Amino acid sequence: MPHFDLPLDELRRYRSTVTEPAGFDAFWSATLAQARATSLDARFTPVDTGLRTVDTFDVVFHGFAGNQVRAWLHLPAHRDTSLPGVVEYAGYGGGRGLAHENTLWAVAGYAHLVMDTRGQGSGWRVGDTPDEVAAAGMPASPGVMTRGITDPADYYYRRLFTDGVRAVEALRAFEEVDPARVAVAGASQGGGVALAVGGLVPDLAGVLVDVPFLCDFPRATSLADSEPYLEIVRYLKAHRGAVGQVFHTLSHFDGTVLAARANAPALFSAALMDGVCPPSTVFGAYNAYTGDKDIRVYPYNGHEGGAGFQQAEQLRWLAATL
Repeated sequence: MPHFDLPLDELRRYRSTVTEPAGFDAFWSATLAQARATSLDARFTPVDTGLRTVDTFDVVFHGFAGNQVRAWLHLPAHRDTSLPGVVEYAGYGGGRGLAHENTLWAVAGYAHLVMDTRGQGSGWRVGDTPDEVAAAGMPASPGVMTRGITDPADYYYRRLFTDGVRAVEALRAFEEVDPARVAVAGASQGGGVALAVGGLVPDLAGVLVDVPFLCDFPRATSLADSEPYLEIVRYLKAHRGAVGQVFHTLSHFDGTVLAARANAPALFSAALMDGVCPPSTVFGAYNAYTGDKDIRVYPYNGHEGGAGFQQAEQLRWLAATL
């Protein structure tokens, strides 16, 4: 794909036109209070993965509406101090995976919680958590982007963002983790969830936001030429009169709005040939972010972004931050 979005100097100045909906803080305060009315009841069961340098636990905790959410917790096998932690969220279609997969942060010395993604985990990395809610049965375009999209209270990402907040609480509840040194991380959808959690949890130690999805929805749906934003486009093709209602719902979950609530140090990344998450949507969130921040830009990459190069940047940045 060619460079199709704004030039880099304009991206660095770009501001999203998405505005905060009325009652935004009350909506999220009530949502999280409702979730916390059910005990977190985080349980950690050791599992044998065959890995000698990483200890792994099968995790279950209560997320949105008291639904059970699964995760893996990976720890360095040789540890003798209170550990800093990283909660990681999966990209679109992915779940927590198999117990031996995705252990980078544990190998680097962190307590690494990999949260499952309710109702996903069948696209590329397997998952085990269903989306137990009636709104999932409402008319929608295939995928999760339009589940409950006519009402913020029913929208899929209300449930997933709440799960993401509760995952932080679950990791902090583990006795070997230092609750003051917990960061969140993710790429694509996972980056969007990490950004949202950064806006909803006021005392995180760091936020790693890699080529984030779920940012600047109006611009994203007009520019992206790949899934999953096209799920919303197809929905609006069918529901021609629902445009205002849909974008009102989405404004409650937009990374450009949630970024304005964040205060933890953050490292972002953007790729200038990314047709899945157009770079202006990433910069819209980055420029709205209110905490200390930095961004790495990959001019000739698509949605893979920096990949291993960005991981190296994240390892250095998080070691210095935590």
